[in-house]
Amino acid sequence: MTRSEGNQATSGTIYTAQATAHGGRAGRIESKGGQLKMDLSVPSEMGGDGGTGTNPEQLFAAGYAACFQGALGVVARRNKVDTTQSEVTAQVGLQKAGLSFALDVELHVSIPGVEREMAEKLVHEAHQVCPYSVAIRGNVDVRLVVL
Repeated sequence: MTRSEGNQATSGTIYTAQATAHGGRAGRIESKGGQLKMDLSVPSEMGGDGGTGTNPEQLFAAGYAACFQGALGVVARRNKVDTTQSEVTAQVGLQKAGLSFALDVELHVSIPGVEREMAEKLVHEAHQVCPYSVAIRGNVDVRLVVL
């Protein structure tokens, strides 16, 4: 796939991250510049050794949670609401989908001190602007849970 393929135009890129994997799910990963260096392990639920390394689903969950919380802050500022005490937990599941695999996501969002109706509004707005949400829209089932 070339850079221009996909749903969104790539012109105007403001940041590009780069990471390299060696050895697949039981190998290691490293980001350009070395800020991220991690061993990978296959979870025992997937027939692996369940070692101390992380896995792609955990990495996706961490990235999505952080990105979504950032998007929540953006829409909160637009709505003049304080979400500095918010917390986002992403649960990323790996499912069999015929002969392939698929991801499944559930985002749990807590915004202490914000009324439920406003919290739900902010979470739905964040889901519209979060780059992870935009990237997987229509391809991955994402459930939003406001706590």
